[in-house]
Amino acid sequence: MERMYDVIIIGGGPAGLAAAVYMARAQYKTLVIEKEKIGGLITITSEVVNYPGVIKTSGKELTEQMRLQAESFGAEFLLAEALESRLDGEIKEIVTDKGTFKALGVIMAMGAVPRQVGFTGEAEYRGRGVAYCATCDGEFFTGLDVFVVGGGFAAAEEAIFLTRYARHVTVLVRGDDFTCAGSIADEVKRHEQITVLYNTALLEVGGGDVLRYAVYENCKTGERTRYETPDATFGMFVFAGYVPVGGQLLEGLATDCEGYLVTDMNQKTNLDGVYGAGDLCIKNLRQVVTAVSDGAKAATSLEKHAAMLHDKLQLPRFTVTKKQVVQPAADSTASATPAADDGTFISEAIKTQLAPVFAKFTEDLLLRAALDNSQAAAEIRGFLNELTPLSSHLRWEEAEQTAGGLPYIELCRGDGSSLGFRFHGVPGGHEFNSFIVTLYNAAGPGQAISEEQLASVRTLPGGKRLQVVISLSCTMCPELVMAAGRLAVENGGIEVDVFDINLFPELRERYKIMSVPCLIYDEKVSFGKKNLDELLQLLS
Repeated sequence: MERMYDVIIIGGGPAGLAAAVYMARAQYKTLVIEKEKIGGLITITSEVVNYPGVIKTSGKELTEQMRLQAESFGAEFLLAEALESRLDGEIKEIVTDKGTFKALGVIMAMGAVPRQVGFTGEAEYRGRGVAYCATCDGEFFTGLDVFVVGGGFAAAEEAIFLTRYARHVTVLVRGDDFTCAGSIADEVKRHEQITVLYNTALLEVGGGDVLRYAVYENCKTGERTRYETPDATFGMFVFAGYVPVGGQLLEGLATDCEGYLVTDMNQKTNLDGVYGAGDLCIKNLRQVVTAVSDGAKAATSLEKHAAMLHDKLQLPRFTVTKKQVVQPAADSTASATPAADDGTFISEAIKTQLAPVFAKFTEDLLLRAALDNSQAAAEIRGFLNELTPLSSHLRWEEAEQTAGGLPYIELCRGDGSSLGFRFHGVPGGHEFNSFIVTLYNAAGPGQAISEEQLASVRTLPGGKRLQVVISLSCTMCPELVMAAGRLAVENGGIEVDVFDINLFPELRERYKIMSVPCLIYDEKVSFGKKNLDELLQLLS
């Protein structure tokens, strides 16, 4: 019964993490399946001040503590994409890109994603002025004017955050007032760098290679305004609500006309043994505190259902193993600058987490560093001096001859032949994990990949060069980096260069990049995160 669980939780955000804490603590075998990054959308929120008992933290720090708590009680975590659900029987099945898993019950906690408004030019200018993440893309608009579309909590919070970079922020609110709590709305209204326009709808953006103009309308008077910057550009950040995530995973489950999951007061859906939690469900308030409440209610309700099925089907109790977890530093990933007071890049907590990963390496790797006299090159030396002693299969050397795009780290086989993957900069911040995963795919058993995916990767025509432009602060970039790295490792004809945009402004100017991640191939440009299947579809 290796792949049999009491509960499978789909989604690793606050709702799913809270459910995992409650189920695992009650000694039920628990699996959390998360497609992208444990923590969910809240991880891009730099400041959380309304979670009871926690005066101030970041979304990333808060959810990391939740994950550690769930792990300490024995919850298991799997980074995989759930593709299909089979929920009718007493034993539920979840099909993922890493295999099929069974459980007595399922908690759907996939959350919601930012909604596209649909104004003219929205899709065309995504990445060239239109953005959906202030944390990822705010710095691109330093010293420029910025608009925020929306009147909810996210719009208000991100408008304040954007004042760190923007010359001025104008908020376009469709209604008579903000719909979020008065405290955050009042902060926006008082801010000297922010102007709020009520009863205003965005109609159109445009301007050539980047945004040059926007047209918005007063919904009451019909008066239209054209904002124009012929000699510069500006940003249009969209925070106009969310749409639920689910698709075919929700097949057979009752949803409303917008796709939100229908649940009762105990978070139960219309199917026995299936519960919903968090932003995926119909609710009036979508906040971390309500998400964890949903997760707790779903879990305690599912406990009774699981216990009943154990008796009915005469199943033995599944083994749950509690774990000793290591408390990480405030930021559990390496940084592009020294991460500790002693000047190190990789904390002791991270070294502990890396040990079981490196223990699975069976092939030698050479990390060849092409360096110059920059500060980034000095940081790469320090980073590699700390990383390579952690595994007998890793070593590094400085390249005798260097090319453009300095500084960078090139991934090579033990004999020195290139694997076609180069990281231009220091693989810190959110890219530390993607860099380690690429090493794992090259030297270890690698992440699970289907035979169909592997065949598609290996049959891609050679001679392709992919440039992936990222920012170390972007939570959406690592998925694309890992997918591109897998292409390079598995297909000898594909070259992948990952660039930290802060070190290579010429790329930003040449391709008019105002959002990350950005993929450049055959002189085509594509914005937004992509998994392996999406990348294969794009290239083939």
